[in-house]
Formats: sequence, structure tokens, C-alpha cells
Amino acid sequence: MKITLVGMGSGTPGSLTMQGLNALREAELIIGARRLLESLPDGCTGNRAPLYKIEEICALLRTTEAAHVAVAYSGDTGFYSGASALCRALDAAGLPYMVCPGLSSVQLLAAALGRPWQDWKLVSAHGCACTPALVCSAGTPTFFLTGGSETPATLCEKLTQSSCGNVQATVGENLGTAAQRLVHGTAQELARQEFAALSVLLVEPCPALQRRVPGLPDEAFIRGKTPMTKQEVRAAVLAKLAVRPGDILWDVGAGTGSVSVEMALAAPAGQVYAAECDADACELIRRNRAKFHAENLHLTAGKAPEVLVNWPAPDAVFIGGSKGNLAAIMDAALAANPAVRLCISAIALETLQQAIAALAAHGLSAQVTQIAVSRSKAAGSLHLLMANNPVFLIVRE
Repeated sequence: MKITLVGMGSGTPGSLTMQGLNALREAELIIGARRLLESLPDGCTGNRAPLYKIEEICALLRTTEAAHVAVAYSGDTGFYSGASALCRALDAAGLPYMVCPGLSSVQLLAAALGRPWQDWKLVSAHGCACTPALVCSAGTPTFFLTGGSETPATLCEKLTQSSCGNVQATVGENLGTAAQRLVHGTAQELARQEFAALSVLLVEPCPALQRRVPGLPDEAFIRGKTPMTKQEVRAAVLAKLAVRPGDILWDVGAGTGSVSVEMALAAPAGQVYAAECDADACELIRRNRAKFHAENLHLTAGKAPEVLVNWPAPDAVFIGGSKGNLAAIMDAALAANPAVRLCISAIALETLQQAIAALAAHGLSAQVTQIAVSRSKAAGSLHLLMANNPVFLIVRE
């Protein structure tokens, strides 16, 4: 059996490559989404199966008597296409196949705008959690493949909420078809409009965020009377937690949200869940989340461990405040993920002892680091070092 995966570009015959056109016309069976099967070029077989699920396609391939089968995909087979999953399934089954690439929506939009796309950042927001303000702040235009619950309007609304409402953007509707339309405007303007289901979004660069290495200056954060983890300690916390780009992270007793924000910036493809019971502190967290475009930061107002019940299992947890519930919070984190990376901060010797004891109750040993930071302060013509309170960082070994 000959199997060919064909990228159909916009889904119209005119956007097919000659290789793809020939593969479709030679096929004795064509499989694909109903929309694509209804748009096949003249000369194609009437033997068509409206399937898109991998297991259903593979089941048909195992039973069909067709000598040449074509599987049709919209866009390009190599750009966020279901073709990649089918390729893996065919490799596992030992079935040979070939791939005919097609025009991607990126190429179609670039052509419609008369612009090159080699410097665009390419992001799929189709069925994925997306933080547009964060990804658009890298200094290059960002192309979003939309779909599902994320549309150009919802992405532009998120940009607007993150103080990027004035950034310029373009929506491309039904690209490569007779109904093609380009809509230009600010993110705030586009957020109020409706677009066709087959739409993509190009966002011009958003204002660059402050540097994202761990340990942002204290004055970068919006502060009130709520205690805040200082710059040097924050940098050490993220190092102890070994935060990775896609991690799920908890910040318990989040205070002003300084550690939560640093986590969110260090894990742009992950999610951060912050718990804080003080109302004023919660407002500071919301304001800092907006300032740093940390859309992957989720705040839950309330006391731990009660508020942790429905949170996803964490890869790493920072406990900056516990309101006397330290052992129960650690129990909850270890129950959610026995291999979780833990870091607890303490300024009181009693809290240090409680953290060590709580780890020991789970058969875990503790590594304790003391951080003593002094900062210079002018005193007339002299500069004196003024000491901050020593901080203990306790991590599981």
C-alpha cells in the first residue's frame, strides 16, 4: 500500500502543490476532515472517509483494499499539524509513507502582507494555554495560530488586560480563499470584533519587559506594607527550586507576589499558583501580575492547605508563609507529588525547626542555607553596611 500525507494549504485546489495535487488524483481512497474532502480538486476519487482521529485512520488503513491512500491535512504538514502524530503511528506500525508539504497559514499571511516571515515568532494557541503579552515581548512580531477557545479577539483582550492594548496587530481571515480578509488595528480595537473560525493573528512587538533573570530589583515591584522576599533571597529561591520553562509551580504565602512573578517569568510555558490570605497582599499580587504580564500566574485568596486542594500537582513548591500550618502544607505538596522540589524560607529559628521536622516526618533530610545580606547606606560622606534579617532556606535533599 502507498500512503501519502498531503498538506492542502488553505484547503482550496489552488493552494495545492503539483506533488500534492497528483497524490490526491492518484489516490483510490482519500481520508481527511469533512471540510477538506468537500474541497478536493476535480479528478479525485469519490471514495472518501471523513476521519481525523489517528486511531480511526489507522484502523481504516489496516482494513482497506485501496492500493494508494491519501490523507489530507489543512495548511502545512510540518506546522502544528496532525500529520506528525500520524507519522509516529505509521512508524510504529511499520507502514511506509511519504509526506507532501503544503502552504502554511504563516506563508499565506506573509504573502498577503507582502512581508517576509523568517523573523516572526511562531506560537500555537490552538487548544493550548497562552500568555500573549509574555511571548510578544521578545522584540519580534509574533504569529498566533488560533483555534478552540482562543481566537484573535480573546488573545487581543489578554494583551489589552496586560497593558498592551495599543500594540498593532493584524488578523488574517480565511487566508488563501475567495473570502480572504485582513483586519488591522490595535489589540484593544481587535478585541471588540468577531472573526471567522479560520483566522490567525500577527502581533507587532510589545514593549520589552524588564530583564527576566532571577532576582529583579526590589523597586521593580509594586509594594505596600506587606513583607516582600528581597532580591538576593529571591534569586537563591529560584536557584534552589531549579525552575524549568514548563514547570507547574506553587507559591504558598505569596505576599506581594515577587517570588510568584519571578517563577512565572522563569517558566513561560508553565503555570504558577499562588496562595495568599491577606486581602491587601492579594491586590498587590494582582497589580504585579499585570505589571509583568505574568498571565500564567494564578492567584487563590485563602489559607493553605485548604486552598491547595484543587491545584494541579506541582514540580516545585516555595513556602514563604504558612500561618502556623507548615507541616500540613508540606503534607499537601508531597501528597500531590512525592518527588516535588521543595524550598521553605524562614527567619525564625522555630520555623526552621518545624521545616526540618516536617521533612523528617516524611523520611526526608533537609539542606539548610543561611543567607545574610547587608546593603550599603550613605552616612554623610561615608557608606555603612546595613544588615537585613538573616534568612534560612530549607530544601529537601
